Amino acid sequence: MNPTIVRYFVALTALLMITTSMQALAVTTFARQTGLPCAACHAQTYPALNQFGRVFKANGYAISVAPFGSQDSVLSLKDSLNAGIVTKIRYQQSNGAGPSQTNDGEFQFPDELLLHIATRISNNIGAVIELNLNDGDPLMSGFKLPIIYNVSGHAIGGIPFSTSSQGAAYGFELLNTGAVRFSRVAEDRSAVSAQQYVGTATKAQGIAAVASNNQYFANISKWSPSTTGDNSGSLSATYVRLAATPQISGWDVGLGIQSWSGSATEPVLQRLVDTDAWAFDAQAQGLFMDMPLGLYLSYAESAGTPAGSIQQNLFNKNPHDRKAAAILGQLGVIPSKVTVLMSYRHGENGQINNYRDDAWMIGGTYSLLDNLQFQLNHTEYSGSAYSAEQANGTRMTTLMLYGAF
Repeated sequence: MNPTIVRYFVALTALLMITTSMQALAVTTFARQTGLPCAACHAQTYPALNQFGRVFKANGYAISVAPFGSQDSVLSLKDSLNAGIVTKIRYQQSNGAGPSQTNDGEFQFPDELLLHIATRISNNIGAVIELNLNDGDPLMSGFKLPIIYNVSGHAIGGIPFSTSSQGAAYGFELLNTGAVRFSRVAEDRSAVSAQQYVGTATKAQGIAAVASNNQYFANISKWSPSTTGDNSGSLSATYVRLAATPQISGWDVGLGIQSWSGSATEPVLQRLVDTDAWAFDAQAQGLFMDMPLGLYLSYAESAGTPAGSIQQNLFNKNPHDRKAAAILGQLGVIPSKVTVLMSYRHGENGQINNYRDDAWMIGGTYSLLDNLQFQLNHTEYSGSAYSAEQANGTRMTTLMLYGAF
């Protein structure tokens, strides 16, 4: 085994031994407002959602429900503004020979630092604002204003939204496959999610028309690849999301499709670009031998931009279609404390030659507290895309501390 990986596992094991007696306590933004632990809405790895978390999000963060039959804890946001910090502190090591900082080992403090603000405006309206505190990043990372009403058992409404990096799916998404950049189980996003590999995580602002209940959710958005502070263009691109979310033999299941189509004005050069991509994904969350198990599958394609074309595909400037299929498993070997992760992604990068791009990832998570988690990802890359020497080589190891407080 690679000596670097051995050192990381030894360090992580020592940390487990030191901290096994510490009590879990949740103080993230929504937990602070509701008085409930993070595990009430999340499945093993924050921010992955369980069924109850999907119901809460689908109703605009503004519902009042007694979860799991409890008469004491009520999930209802107070009419006040609540805030929390979300941060990632990472160490990355790659094996390339080039000038990349990660080849020498890079401590990223922080890799991400967000001020997360959320409130219930009324019984049917919520608000979420995410502000970047990192130097050099856009101040407004994300903003959405869900306006949701219950109509015959369906949550129906509209969500104006803007994001600097999450893509058009940011308006409304409930699965954990990486369909939207933030909602994934493992840190190495392009290695574990087909949608993230084909380039759909862009600037986006628009309006999402949504509907959902405990059996499905749907999102039709009109959007443009802009964000707060950009010259806003016409909302001429279209994003469609349809997903079924049934319960099957005790398993929480999701099956969905995504489609990006149309064209819109890109704000930097003020030119028209296509938004041409599609994806299929599925997930299942349940128990295996009394241990929590999550399985996540995704397939995605973004259309190529023909050589000499004036109008490029926003997601793929290469001449051939960019494609990926990914599968990820997460097993809670010590429920609510320790998980192991494994994934495989087959990719084609869209280039004419040397297009094969595959990735294996192994790793795990350890929850120090309910809202403080260590994650280890080690990814090995292979295929013809690596026949020429790459800046970061063919290997990347990431050790991350994820916190929300």
